[in-house]
Amino acid sequence: MAGGSENITTGEYIGHHLQNLTYGQHPDGTWGFAHSAAEAAAMGFWAFHVDTLFWALFLGLVFFFLFRKVAKAANSGVPTHFQAAIEAIVEFVDSSVRDSFHGTSKLIAPLALTLFVWIFFMNFMDLIPVDWLPWVASQAGISHQKVVPTTDVNATMGMAITVFVLIIIYSIRFKGVGGFLTELVMNPLNPKELGMPKLFWPFVMAFNFILELVSLLAKPVSLGLRLFGNLYAGELIFILIALIFTAGSAWFAAGLSSLFGEHIPAWFWIAATVTVVATLWLNLKEKISTKATLWLLLAEMLLVGGLAFLGGQLMHFGWAAFHLLVITLQAFIFMMLTIVYLSMASEHH
Repeated sequence: MAGGSENITTGEYIGHHLQNLTYGQHPDGTWGFAHSAAEAAAMGFWAFHVDTLFWALFLGLVFFFLFRKVAKAANSGVPTHFQAAIEAIVEFVDSSVRDSFHGTSKLIAPLALTLFVWIFFMNFMDLIPVDWLPWVASQAGISHQKVVPTTDVNATMGMAITVFVLIIIYSIRFKGVGGFLTELVMNPLNPKELGMPKLFWPFVMAFNFILELVSLLAKPVSLGLRLFGNLYAGELIFILIALIFTAGSAWFAAGLSSLFGEHIPAWFWIAATVTVVATLWLNLKEKISTKATLWLLLAEMLLVGGLAFLGGQLMHFGWAAFHLLVITLQAFIFMMLTIVYLSMASEHH
């Protein structure tokens, strides 16, 4: 790990980044944080992923205060760019709800907006270079820090189960308990409409119940695992890019090793990246010429690891640009499926 104090293997590096900061009860009865994957596993099911809880709640509060601020400042005059962006998101979600939800409920639109923006914020954390925030946490004595809540299956399945509970509530609210149970046993094969003898009704109803139960349970499973799988895969690719970049840079950076010792601290890579971005930004603002920009970039690349750094940053930027589409699409899919499932729950079949 960047900025670490001891040699670790590739497997240990990947495992460290994929392990949550876990708090729970140790086998000896004491409570505390797990310092390894084995300790976390020994805590069992009733352990808390503190980093997932913290970042999910923090990003939820960010969403709340940002949208609240815009709502309070909204007026009929010319909106700011930020206000226009927020209004565009609200209108987009509102039109999606109107097109997909055919019942009447004051909850659906706020729920859809919350899910879309909250999940997008959580997914967006995946674009932050994998070593930055864990390094900051390590300086505070925190051993593990997994900053993307949606790469934790507990978070995605928690949201999916909440949606599942709402599906049950909406089904009973709009159809009644009897209507909900009737739908489970009389669809998709309705023995009455098919003119079957009543002798066969129990068998057909049992068959229908199995099919409908599987269909019902598949909804939260597909919601949670789809979001988790896509974000987890994206996180793995970022980690692999970081490994390639770090390995190549170590080969090129013998001079830096003599300056810093065996391990180059993570703050150096952060400063180097900021310097490169600042140089490009100054060029875009026409503060420095293109020729000067190329010379500065060449000097910066050679200083921090030459072609390995350049290649690593280009790979990271390229995947991040594509992944930005993925994280937005996954937030949209989760929101839309939730709307569709709740719309189906409110309709009579």
